[in-house]
Amino acid sequence: MKHTVQEIADMVAGELHGDGSHVLETVASLRTAGPRDLTYAEEKFVEDAKRSRAGCVLVAEGDFPGQNVIRVRHPKLAFARAAHLLLMEASEPPSIHSTAVIAGDARIGQGVSIGPGVVIEPGATVGKGSAVEAGTYIGRNSTIGENCKIHPRVVIYANVSIGNRAIVHSGAVVGADGFGFVRDGASYVKFPQAGRVVIEDDVEIGANTCIDRGSLETTLIRRGVKLDNLVQVAHNVEIGEDTVIASQAGISGSCTIGAHSMIGGQVGMGEQAHLARGTMIGGQGGVLAGKRVKGGELLFGTPVRPLKEFLAQQAHLSRLPRLAEELRKLRAEWNEFRRAKPLK
Repeated sequence: MKHTVQEIADMVAGELHGDGSHVLETVASLRTAGPRDLTYAEEKFVEDAKRSRAGCVLVAEGDFPGQNVIRVRHPKLAFARAAHLLLMEASEPPSIHSTAVIAGDARIGQGVSIGPGVVIEPGATVGKGSAVEAGTYIGRNSTIGENCKIHPRVVIYANVSIGNRAIVHSGAVVGADGFGFVRDGASYVKFPQAGRVVIEDDVEIGANTCIDRGSLETTLIRRGVKLDNLVQVAHNVEIGEDTVIASQAGISGSCTIGAHSMIGGQVGMGEQAHLARGTMIGGQGGVLAGKRVKGGELLFGTPVRPLKEFLAQQAHLSRLPRLAEELRKLRAEWNEFRRAKPLK
């Protein structure tokens, strides 16, 4: 959607320098931006910004004679907000495709769009302004809030609640059975997976991410949580508000993650582990089952430990081959000494 530089400046509450009537159509990187593109430059790229052909650049400071710039405190954040405006697609009239299968007692709000091959089971609800795209399945008595975007081929099992303004990407599965079994001699008996999944407002769920229902309780994803692609959330997990979890992380059953935490890619958490508010774990970190982890500092390794401690241990490990060689030489010298002067 087209907007003037002045409109963008007003939207991000920035200080405009240049031609406010210049029209922008989309966004691009600082390197590739052209006259109709909005871009941004962080402090270390100010000189690159001065050479940019962009129609407008969001910056924190600096002089840019002859260019359209908007000065803001946080250029990247302002760019992210402005990009939503410029990349917003022209809205089409809401419609329900003729191949959608919708139960007679399902409740469909005003302005809802439902794509080809969608199945909505009895008792389900889709809130006003939401879009459910092709091939998605919504189970019995599940609720989708208002202004949600459910991308193609999402599976939402029965008794799942999703709040307002949620985004669920393709291939995600919400509400499948958790991995719960009880051993009976040489075999396994399935433990009941009769709980629910509750997802609050403004949550985004990445492609092929799986969120299991609670066994006897509820799997709870709090407001503002962002889950990357290929994240596994097991039964009875609770994830605190505004937490972000990167790809391939695995959260075992009955774990709790405090609000405003940051979990890196391929992090693994054992069952019933607890992360305090504001916990930060780097990629491939491991949290042992039942472990209680304090927040407020960056943790790495398995089991997780403070970054400074982790780096010191890694430095020691890197010296092991040299120390082993030195030990081998010392052992050889000692053996030679004993052969020359046998002990009495």
